[in-house]
Amino acid sequence: MISRSREVHIQGPLLPEGSDPGRRQRRVTSSLMPREPLEAIVLVGGRGTRLRPLTLSAPKPLLPTAGVPFLAHLLARAAAGGVTHVVLATCYKADMFAAHFGDGAAFGLSIDYVQEDVPLDTGGGIRNAAGSLRGTGSADPVVVLNSDVLSGHDLDAQVDLHVKADAAVTLHLVEVADPSRFGVVPADASGRVTAFLEKTPDPVTNRINAGCYVFRREVIGRIPAGRRVSVERETFPGLIGAGELVLGYHEPAYWLDVGTPQTFVRGSCDLVLGRLPGPAVPGPAGPSLLLAGAWVAADASVSGGTVVGAGASVGAGAIVDGSVLFDGAAVGAGAVVRDSILGRGAIVAPGAVLDEAMVGDGAYIGAGNELARGIRVWPNVRLEPTSVRFSSDV
Repeated sequence: MISRSREVHIQGPLLPEGSDPGRRQRRVTSSLMPREPLEAIVLVGGRGTRLRPLTLSAPKPLLPTAGVPFLAHLLARAAAGGVTHVVLATCYKADMFAAHFGDGAAFGLSIDYVQEDVPLDTGGGIRNAAGSLRGTGSADPVVVLNSDVLSGHDLDAQVDLHVKADAAVTLHLVEVADPSRFGVVPADASGRVTAFLEKTPDPVTNRINAGCYVFRREVIGRIPAGRRVSVERETFPGLIGAGELVLGYHEPAYWLDVGTPQTFVRGSCDLVLGRLPGPAVPGPAGPSLLLAGAWVAADASVSGGTVVGAGASVGAGAIVDGSVLFDGAAVGAGAVVRDSILGRGAIVAPGAVLDEAMVGDGAYIGAGNELARGIRVWPNVRLEPTSVRFSSDV
């Protein structure tokens, strides 16, 4: 595979203190030189409890996001970043992944599937999946992606920095407005990570772990096998404590943790609107995305990056803004749906109002209901007319 013809600007020193300039370098950033195949492990084994009830029927990485399963966006971006072989580390509803993605040829990838019999956490999952990697070099870079994250950062540049710096691990770091909600990752002026700190009301930095790592292959081999291991609480602190080079790669690109209903909707809408260019989005950027067989009444309003799934419908005079309608969902005449998710086959009757609501597959929301403030309706539940309201005006 030939590197894309562009210059990659490396952040930080090429060889931070403690690196070995004699170690063989696998990749060089050059538009003229060939690149060796790059492999990735994608962690998809979580149960997605923060997105229930939608994840009762499908794992979170398979939920429809901007018209395709969320994982399709990660795979497309990985392929664009030079990855050629992916190992999916599965656990919850593992069989569904192969049914969706097969051998990966649609993405220009080769995909293998590894199932955990019991959840092994991040580090354990990486170690378990590593047995299906094809590379044999101890210094080979291996990309690890967390399937909770939507990111527009430059994976090429992160890998190049990792190899040139001879790091044990290179972490993508992002700055957030409220770092007290996360564990933070301080680094020195050279980019060397100095600690992993748990959530605190007074964080020492606003940079956090963004969920994309590049490991040296032999470092993965040192993670204990067959048991739960957290890279955040065990592997990374252990490497830092042993004096090994854990490097931070900071880039102010688009980044979003899509693990909550609010951020899941936002991520889907941002992809549809083009705020994050997505090669897997099945249509041009715009205010809405209508999939095959979707129907929207001429006087209905569908905006804000809304997706209307295959066979879904929006009735006369209805307003749907910044929402995700799964396949076969229906919004009745005059209904209002904002910042919400409707599961497969869910029905919102005429005149109902939803604002930041999540409605499970096959549920029915009768006329006069007003659902808001993060309310969740379980699959196949039927709310009769005017059963739930958040205001007294009926």
